[in-house]
Amino acid sequence: MLANYKRVLCAKLRKCRSQPPSLPSLEDISEKTLVIDMEEWLLKSNTTFHYFMLVALEGGGFLRGLVLLCIYPFLHFLNEDLMIRVMVMVCFCGMKVDGFRLDRAILPKYFLENVALEGFQILRKGLKEAKGVVCVSRRMPRVMVDGFLRDYMGVKEVVGIEIGIRCGFFTGVSMDWDEQKLVNKLETIGGDVMTFGSSFGKDSQQQNHPFLECYTATETDKKCWKLLPPDMYPKPLIFHDGRLAFTPTPMATLAMFLYLPLGLFLSVLRSIMFGLLPHRLSIPLGSLTGSRSRLAAPLRRYSTGTNPAGGQLFVCNHRTLLDPIAISIGLNRHVTAVTYSLSRLSEIISPIQTARLTRDKEEDRRRMSTLLARGDLVVCPEGTTCREPFLLRFSPLFAELTDGVVPVALSTRVNMFYGTSTSIFKFMDPFYYLMNPTPEYRVEFLEKIPTDEKSIDVANRVQREIGEALGFELTTLTRKDKYMMLAGNEGIVQG
Repeated sequence: MLANYKRVLCAKLRKCRSQPPSLPSLEDISEKTLVIDMEEWLLKSNTTFHYFMLVALEGGGFLRGLVLLCIYPFLHFLNEDLMIRVMVMVCFCGMKVDGFRLDRAILPKYFLENVALEGFQILRKGLKEAKGVVCVSRRMPRVMVDGFLRDYMGVKEVVGIEIGIRCGFFTGVSMDWDEQKLVNKLETIGGDVMTFGSSFGKDSQQQNHPFLECYTATETDKKCWKLLPPDMYPKPLIFHDGRLAFTPTPMATLAMFLYLPLGLFLSVLRSIMFGLLPHRLSIPLGSLTGSRSRLAAPLRRYSTGTNPAGGQLFVCNHRTLLDPIAISIGLNRHVTAVTYSLSRLSEIISPIQTARLTRDKEEDRRRMSTLLARGDLVVCPEGTTCREPFLLRFSPLFAELTDGVVPVALSTRVNMFYGTSTSIFKFMDPFYYLMNPTPEYRVEFLEKIPTDEKSIDVANRVQREIGEALGFELTTLTRKDKYMMLAGNEGIVQG
């Protein structure tokens, strides 16, 4: 009987067509199990090098990334299996297993930007109607794709290349592809099998599922496919981490390494200029180095007067640690910024006064009232930064301090490095931002809002006004949500 199953399976596989047929309807897959190849079906491009480069750079540092880039030309002389093994060895050898979150914190952004609309439609149909869905990755380790497939695609069963582990560290040794593991999952789920991308039965004839339908797509076919638009993402991409603000293809990565010495020089030079020189000098000199600060709407006349509290309270969305400095430049006067988890080094090198909050409501209210009585105060009620066009929940404490607040809408643009992170090296965030070739800040002062309502209503109104000015979507997510997702902690920065 098993021999008969093998003959039927082989016959079915020979009938697989290189040009994909019309996509199956919901009725076609209602009682079947789908096996979907991530690289050959779900992603529009089969190239995986830049995903490995992300792991090398973000997980191992610039030196590991440089090693991977240097061996890239020689990878073309290897077969696909050996090429994958070499890249896995370079990227993972010696990396700690505990705390590895690149599959949830960094890689999902780049995977989502490469998801094919046609491939996703099959996956979505399968998740809704099929008996089961198994996603397979043959060109990347499971630890690279597991978080993305489970958290963003909704897949529960993932099979991929496994990496050896010893004493809590990745050895970098790739295990041989275990076809039997896939077979076992299919037997557990049951039902007839449909494969998309020729993952199932590609390497062996051990399967006992005779009613196999196989759908494949060549690289030429997939060139006609469309990318999944952001508004169709199964889960919106609100949070992501990592320093790189570009896709690290071989040429782009080479350009980054060539630019790095100049970037380091520009970062130090800009830090000195904005930290030591007055705004009337630092702004034009910064423009000569490529740094841009744009004042979209100057502060209204009636917003500059002195209020009963003493200074003016400015409430802004949070893009980077440099937000208060951007507002200070827009006002052309000094302000004080309050923070929760700012490192001691960042406090020391800050060109404006900063004050720490305690997360105790009464104590924080007392501290902020004291600072506001002395002069202008900048508050970022989101409590943490957000890179994407979303606004997190605004803490309402600021609405209890004065009779009116001035909302400030901030937006930034970078082209090489993000100036935010959830790592323990947050003190480096401003330097990474200033390391960009042409970093840009846009500051827009909005109309003053009275605080004669409930504090939570005022906070929601300020959030709404800033969201409308920027075209950002409002959320109820908090700092804790971000850090638990990206870093597995609550975001308390020590020293």
